[in-house]
Parts: sequence; structure tokens; C-alpha cells
Amino acid sequence: MTYNPYIHHRRSIRLKGYDYSQPGAYFITVCTHNREHLFGHVDKGKMVLNNAGDVIKKSLLEIPEHFPNVTIDEYVIMPNHVHCIMIISVGANNHSPLRGYSPQQVNSPKHPKSGTSKTIGSIVRGFKIGAVKWFRENTDIQKPWQRNYYEHIIRNENELNDIRKYIVNNPISWDADGNNILIALKCNSRDE
Repeated sequence: MTYNPYIHHRRSIRLKGYDYSQPGAYFITVCTHNREHLFGHVDKGKMVLNNAGDVIKKSLLEIPEHFPNVTIDEYVIMPNHVHCIMIISVGANNHSPLRGYSPQQVNSPKHPKSGTSKTIGSIVRGFKIGAVKWFRENTDIQKPWQRNYYEHIIRNENELNDIRKYIVNNPISWDADGNNILIALKCNSRDE
């Protein structure tokens, strides 16, 4: 099929004109490819992580080591998705991606500008890449993530607290989750 820019384009789901590197709180959801259960299972309202889930948890909690102005607030790793609140603090735009080098060294011909942005997109991309590497080295799964991710800009304290509750209660409400039920039905129908 020939490329047609009117039908072959990816529409951004991001808020147009919004600077995703600016300080603030962001509710992030990253889903597995085809919503496959890769990270463990829910048992009596509690998430039980498998090896892959442990790797995902470790990678998520290591984000602030790579992006010092980012903190991971509340989070949950579910069988087929990850929810977290990322908070970017003041000064995130000024952090050099190359630690130990002055701005002059980073911009020198020997160390050209890295082009690494400090946006939510670059943070999520780095997180996902780490998981892909682990899956490819340790399993036969080549594509653990669905394309893209979901984000929501958290606008106030009430919203922040509501999202925290939602994240904490995610394992408890797993059995009532429509996506979970559909996947369970698909899996069961394959077995028959």
C-alpha cells in the first residue's frame, strides 16, 4: 500500500501545546501488548509479582536515578499494565543527561548535544526500553508493551488524592475490571 498522509498518520493523544517537561504531577498508564498478563497475578485482591513484575517494579523505582527531578509517587504493577504518578519538580529542564560533564563539555564536538529531552515521553520511553531489553534477553517475548502510553495531567490536590486511591485499589477491583474479564474469556475460549 502506498503511503497516504491523510490516512497513515499517528494522531497525538497529548495535550496540544503543553510542555510535558514542566513541573507537575502526571498519572501514567503503560499497558502490555495485547493486554497479556506478563507481570504476575492478582490473588484475593493483592498483586503477586512474578520475575518480570519484579523487574518492572525495580525499573520504575530507578527512574529518579536517571531523572533526578522526577519522583514516583503512588504506583501499582498489575498483570497487564502499570499505573503510576510521576512528579516532575522545579529544575527538571536544567538537568544534564550526561552526569559529570559541564555544559561546555556536553556541547563540545567531543560530546555533542545528546538531544535527550526530559519530558514525560522520554521518561516513559526509557522505562519501556529497559523492560524490552530484559524480556528479549530472558524470555521469548519480543514485544511486551503496547505502542504509546496514557497520561493525564493532574491539576489539583483533590484529583491527586483520587488517583492515589484508584491506584491503591486497583488490585482489589481487578475481578470487576472489564479488560481483565475480556482477557480471561479470550484465554478460556482458546483452551476449549
